[in-house]
Amino acid sequence: MHELSIALSLVDLACEEADRLGRRVRAVHLRLGELAGVAREALLASYDLACADTPLEGSRLVIEQVPVVVFCPRCGVERLLDRVQWLRCSECGSPTPEVRRGKELELVALEVEP
Repeated sequence: MHELSIALSLVDLACEEADRLGRRVRAVHLRLGELAGVAREALLASYDLACADTPLEGSRLVIEQVPVVVFCPRCGVERLLDRVQWLRCSECGSPTPEVRRGKELELVALEVEP
C-alpha cells in the first residue's frame, strides 16, 4: 500500500514547516486527482497512522478531489471526462490523449494554530 509512504512524506513535509513556523498544525490540505493512482480512503487511514507519535498527531487531512479534464483536439476546448477509463471527449467522442487536470497529488496548504 503506497498510500502509507505518501502519508509519511506528507507528515514529514508538514512537520518541517510547522517546526520552521513554530506552530502546531491543525490540518493538511491536499489536492488529489482522480488519475493520481491514490486511493482516497486508504490515504486518510494511512495519514492517521503516519501522524502517530509526531507533532501532527490529532491533525486532519483535508482532501480536495480533482476531476479529470482533457483537451479535445476536435472541439478545441477542455472537457470533463464522463468516465476516467475512457479518454474520449464527452461531447463529440473523439480520442483525447491530453490530460490537463486530474493527475494532481499536491500539498497545497497547512492550517496552523494561531
